Amino acid sequence: MTAVTDLHSGSRLSDLVRGVTGEARLPALTEQDIGRMRASTEILAKALAGEQPVYGVTRGFGPLVAYAAADDGEDQGAGLIAHLGTAQGEPLPPEVCRLVVWLRLNSMRQGYSAVSPEFLNRLIDIWNGGFVPAIPRHGTVSASGDLQPLAHAALAHTGHGEAWTTGPDGAWTLRPAALALAAAGAESVSWPAREALSFVNGTSVSLAMTITNHVSLRRLVRVEAVLSARMAGLLGANPEAYQEGIGRVRGQLGQLTVARWIREDLPSGLSRDVSRPLQEPYSLRCVPQVLGAVLDQLAGLEEILLREATGCTDNPICYEGEVLHGGNFHAMPVGLSSDQLGLCLQQVAYLADRQLALLCDPAGNGGLPPMLTPRPGAGSGLAGVQLSATSFVSRIRQLVYPASLTALPTNGGNQDHVPMALNGANAVAEAAELAWLVAGSLAVGLTQYAHLTDRPADLTGLWGELAAVSPPLDRDRPLAGEVRAARDLLLSHAESLD
Repeated sequence: MTAVTDLHSGSRLSDLVRGVTGEARLPALTEQDIGRMRASTEILAKALAGEQPVYGVTRGFGPLVAYAAADDGEDQGAGLIAHLGTAQGEPLPPEVCRLVVWLRLNSMRQGYSAVSPEFLNRLIDIWNGGFVPAIPRHGTVSASGDLQPLAHAALAHTGHGEAWTTGPDGAWTLRPAALALAAAGAESVSWPAREALSFVNGTSVSLAMTITNHVSLRRLVRVEAVLSARMAGLLGANPEAYQEGIGRVRGQLGQLTVARWIREDLPSGLSRDVSRPLQEPYSLRCVPQVLGAVLDQLAGLEEILLREATGCTDNPICYEGEVLHGGNFHAMPVGLSSDQLGLCLQQVAYLADRQLALLCDPAGNGGLPPMLTPRPGAGSGLAGVQLSATSFVSRIRQLVYPASLTALPTNGGNQDHVPMALNGANAVAEAAELAWLVAGSLAVGLTQYAHLTDRPADLTGLWGELAAVSPPLDRDRPLAGEVRAARDLLLSHAESLD
């Protein structure tokens, strides 16, 4: 037998998001940080003294690198963030925007960007003061970093555009950036060329969105395991499918983990109902295999995203006495991670949809009425809920088409290979919202099943809360609000398990 253990139950990305988007403060630069940064600025100064061409400092940006930069560094920096101020669309959620800036500042403090420590400490103070730039979500190819969205974040620091602020009730609202800066006790920022380029040259927007999506998907996997255990218990399904030995002989860590989660939530002493088949359909029998495969992907992607979050995504960089021109701003690691998250998300939503279909079919639900209505013909029960869930899954499949397959060369041929990472992450975020609605739909289905059956059903905790928001269907009623309420309960439950 293969000696394996299941995956850890926690998520370092969840911990990162909680720390950054809560009340946490960024520590001021340490002496070690300052030492690294000073060494970097000295390398740049030496290169400039030797009249070495340096991208963005002595030379122009992008395909204009063949031309000399402005003589004044702040003029060069102002021009950079001004011409990139072309992003569009609704701003990203405030928690994501706050994470974006944290990621940029973390990259700059590594000491490879030749950024002034005094300037970075000022940005850290502004972040700690609660200033959160409103960052538009569309308009970058994520190749030379997420240039346009990050430029809007930089512009907000100058007092241009909008920022997120919280009111007395804790709700986020949009305000002019200049007013938000003043409320945070900060003065507007002027961006020198090197600092401006370091701030916009990074993968932090697509990375922040992808990290957020990763956390959401891992929680969705956890919830789908909870719902699967509930379904197996209500149906009296054969629990052998979730025994540890099945996972042990295969050796896949995710499968072992999901099977353990399900066993922990199964009713004590559950045995197969004699009316149930020896082998359930795959949507119930193969839950550990499906969700486990997703969990394994998430574990691998977490490592990639954590490395990106703690690395330097800048150009040029200063390393061991040299100014090196390269491409660390290219977001391919993030883009491919986001694409894979989308494919995994679809699998989880598809599984939940198939489970809902099984509940609604008398051939699979133990002979209960079609669509779980107590009044077949006079009532239609969950028919509308299931149709909407099917629509959600179809839309998810449209949204998670890999963005890396949609690349177009741009920027005068300079950016001739681009990852489209933020486009993909935005689409996956929209798909995740729909996937949680599919889970909410399944939760309503399970709740109505429990109302209809004589099988003993635990109505404490989550199940009692679900029963309260979705009471028995004595006659048809609009269920959209109940699906949303069930989704919200699942989100809260998943966070408590994280």
